[in-house]
Amino acid sequence: MDVGIFNLMGYRNRGVPTAAIYDQTIAQVKAAEAAGFNIAWFAEHHFSNYCVCPSPLMMLARLAGETSRIKLASGVVIVPLYHPSRLIAEIGMVDSLTHGRLVLGVGSGYQPYEFERFDASLQEAPHRLLEVMAMMEKAFGGETFSHEGEYYSLPQTHIAPRPAGKLPEIWVAGDNPDLHRYAAQRDCVVMVTPRHFTPALLAAARRRFEDIWRAAGKAPEALRFGAMRPFCVTDDKAEAMAFLENARWQIRLSQSLRRKEQEMDGGLLVEKTWEGEPSLEEMGSFMLVGDADTVAARMAAEIRAASPCHYLLQMQIGDLPPAIAMNTIKAWQSAIRPRLEREFGPLDRIGVPVPVAA
Repeated sequence: MDVGIFNLMGYRNRGVPTAAIYDQTIAQVKAAEAAGFNIAWFAEHHFSNYCVCPSPLMMLARLAGETSRIKLASGVVIVPLYHPSRLIAEIGMVDSLTHGRLVLGVGSGYQPYEFERFDASLQEAPHRLLEVMAMMEKAFGGETFSHEGEYYSLPQTHIAPRPAGKLPEIWVAGDNPDLHRYAAQRDCVVMVTPRHFTPALLAAARRRFEDIWRAAGKAPEALRFGAMRPFCVTDDKAEAMAFLENARWQIRLSQSLRRKEQEMDGGLLVEKTWEGEPSLEEMGSFMLVGDADTVAARMAAEIRAASPCHYLLQMQIGDLPPAIAMNTIKAWQSAIRPRLEREFGPLDRIGVPVPVAA
């Protein structure tokens, strides 16, 4: 098991300079690399303060020269919103710029608000994603390729920017079973979101994926999946409560966008409660927020229940001061990892697929 830093890059208040968000994020990624994080993730969203990163691949290209070891990942590229020829070429370019450190996280998207403004169909999105992935496999599998599919057509073509290997490492996000079958067939890692917020829910998600792996003829032990989590290590109860309040704000925006219930105040999404929303106290009882002993114990319970191979940890949320995130990045290395390794041993042995006898 390893950990990554997840960057959504939103803002809560008007007047925050976009450049300041980018600079703050770059500084936190560099700190995460120094603290032993394995991957830096960048989300993609459009048209609101929920996220100011419309192109994770552009952020990865920038970070290629700012970092040397940490893997750089799209979390995720919303594949159906791109023309496949440009997307495939940019993937090859970023993989080369990072010297093979690219982790390509892909998804089909979930926000009707975004798709409407791209004049794209959310219903077609999973099928378009799978077709583009097939095109990418052909593009990087040979010097030239052609394609004639349900949604895209391409004559004999050479994609000039080439990845360091045949394909970059691919991770898959989303709730669509077709995408999970694709992940099983190609041994991709699957990612789950904060909705799987307790050890029991995380274990249930793993069982659901294992069923898909079995149906694909793969050993369920070979399943690898990552869990995205808001993450704050602090002894200050007021600071922890502020983090939880900002995490709730972020989830409220996401829920309204998912359900097509968003309301805009200019460029700002209006914060709305959602049905079944937990109180801050309830959120504080299960989220990875609190002092080092509390956070480590909650992570340990999730590891015992579901054996994730990776955590995508989000430390910068809403209008919280960047210093809180920086302190949490340091706390992972100095306080949380040592506590987990006292219980489990080296973390790189957790979530490793078990070899299956022939």
